[in-house]
Amino acid sequence: MRQTEEVTFGGSGLDRAAELRGDIPALAERMQRPGARGVVFWRGKPLVSDDAARGETCAALPRLPLDHPLLASARARPVLLGREAGEVVLAYDISAWEPDAPQQEGFVDPSVQTHPDAPEGARFVELRTLLMALTPRDAELGATGKAILGWHDTHGFCARCGQPSDVTQAGWQRVCRACGAAHFPRTDPVVIMLITRGNACLLGRSPGWPEGMYSCLAGFIEPGETVEAAVRREVMEETGIEVGRVSLLTSQPWPWPSSLMLGCRGEATSEAISIDPVEIEDAQWVSRERLADAFAGLEPGIVPARRGSIANYLLRNWVADRLD
Repeated sequence: MRQTEEVTFGGSGLDRAAELRGDIPALAERMQRPGARGVVFWRGKPLVSDDAARGETCAALPRLPLDHPLLASARARPVLLGREAGEVVLAYDISAWEPDAPQQEGFVDPSVQTHPDAPEGARFVELRTLLMALTPRDAELGATGKAILGWHDTHGFCARCGQPSDVTQAGWQRVCRACGAAHFPRTDPVVIMLITRGNACLLGRSPGWPEGMYSCLAGFIEPGETVEAAVRREVMEETGIEVGRVSLLTSQPWPWPSSLMLGCRGEATSEAISIDPVEIEDAQWVSRERLADAFAGLEPGIVPARRGSIANYLLRNWVADRLD
């Protein structure tokens, strides 16, 4: 598929400096350099510049020197994200801080939080609201930091014996202090599929989504299952539609909380929809012309998946006949 590197969270070519993760002296030396930098997260939200908080495209994640006072409130050792221009970049988590403006519940948290030690104009902002406001590099750093810090937040104990585990490998591994079991960050593979039949594609909506929002169907791959089999099973379970040929188009890291979205295209061999109300709220066939109108805001009742998501990317390229 053409232009696959344009998918949000992918394509920046970040040097992840994996060889430094287990080399404690070398990493410590690099953290002492004047060019070492940290990016900051609070409960999954990255610290971004004020322009990014308003949704404007710019280089948004401030890289703070490691002696910056904001980093002193980090609750654990930082995680090595990689290198930029030969200097290390680390993720710091200050989630123990209690702000005046609390988070808000819902599909997207629109609230922003301002730390008194943050650079002027910098805020903690929900990453999902920044999908089109970040440079590729900032998007990759934001997604990686959110995902790895979220993993540490929920995996502090050994899955084998239940005892506490310790962080090793510069944040990319945990080792149980009781039984010695090693645990690594998890990534859950998810198929998300553009199902077409002639000039129409199959769209569905889940309960709790914003009013009118429709998107591609998606679901987790099960153990022992191929990508192609997962596409066919999920579509059948949710809509009763049979799918024939399946092809993999592109992928997208999706840190809510730890998924890898595998963008696929499938050709439907049946048309009658029978939804599973436990899985989805509604599904419908939408013509290419109606979808184009929906992207233009001219189709009442259909709001496509938000810009920056792989679903939006697949649908826009299908409308423009750029999938192959």
